[in-house]
Amino acid sequence: MRRRSLPFLAAGLLAPALLPRAATAQQAPTRVVAAFSILGDMVAQIAGDRVRLRTIAGPNADAHSFQPRPSDAEALRDAALVVRNGLGFDGWMDRLSRAAGYRGPIVTATEGIVARSMPAHAHGHSHGHAHGGGAERRQGHSVGPRMVPDPHAWQDPRLGAIYARNIGRGLAAADPAHAAAHAAAAEAYATRLEALDGWIRAQLATVPEARRKVVTSHDAFGYFGAAYGIAFLAPQGVSTEGEPSAQQVAALIRQVRAEGITAVFMENMGSPATLERLAREAGVTVRGRLYADALSEPAGPAPTYEAMFRHNVGLLVPAMRGAAG
Repeated sequence: MRRRSLPFLAAGLLAPALLPRAATAQQAPTRVVAAFSILGDMVAQIAGDRVRLRTIAGPNADAHSFQPRPSDAEALRDAALVVRNGLGFDGWMDRLSRAAGYRGPIVTATEGIVARSMPAHAHGHSHGHAHGGGAERRQGHSVGPRMVPDPHAWQDPRLGAIYARNIGRGLAAADPAHAAAHAAAAEAYATRLEALDGWIRAQLATVPEARRKVVTSHDAFGYFGAAYGIAFLAPQGVSTEGEPSAQQVAALIRQVRAEGITAVFMENMGSPATLERLAREAGVTVRGRLYADALSEPAGPAPTYEAMFRHNVGLLVPAMRGAAG
């Protein structure tokens, strides 16, 4: 009995050493890399712990001018899927992918969206173009600003639902073992975003149309303004890498005074100096911080894409109505 038990004893010792390794190989989550915090949250909402997510430009990070680190290239080398915005917003992600030798699938979240246009001088830094105007200005011509796609399509939650479905399809293809779960979660998330649009409309219905004017740091709310009938104003040329001219600021100050605009906001990125000076000289108060291009840290007021809208709308509505705050 003792001799016969040895092979079974040996098998009993070997099995625990081998089985967990095999199980780990089967259960290793698909590695996904998202370009910036809003896309990272969308992936997390859809995939949960079915994937291992790395977000390159995290909370409060300026994804326009982000400088990737060597560890970011390492993350791409191990990835099964990359999620980017497109429309020129995160061109550094394309360069990082090439530098890392990434050859896998890339989801462009804005695929299928008809982009709005914006002047290159208002947001040239986000597209990798020269600041301060198009080539026409540098050559001394005056033919108007060069127009480029506005990349901030996530600022309309109905377009965010398109992002969700694009990301869901990418996850299903990259992680076929969970394809059905990813597809169902993406559709449920898209439905939530469409319901969020209804909530936003109900909140804004309390604001008279003539009061729907907002001053912000830079031109990031074009899709939100178009969706909900709000005029967003920013000193021309304000960006995370540039400053407006004194004439541009003065013109906006005059407009704020003449039209009685009470909704003046900073964003969660960049220097507050220009908007604080504008508010001081126009005799209005900066009413808080809106989240445009990046989410807050987890303990902040806008840790998710959905929370971002609820936070922003919660500030915008009373400010536009002129309520004290």
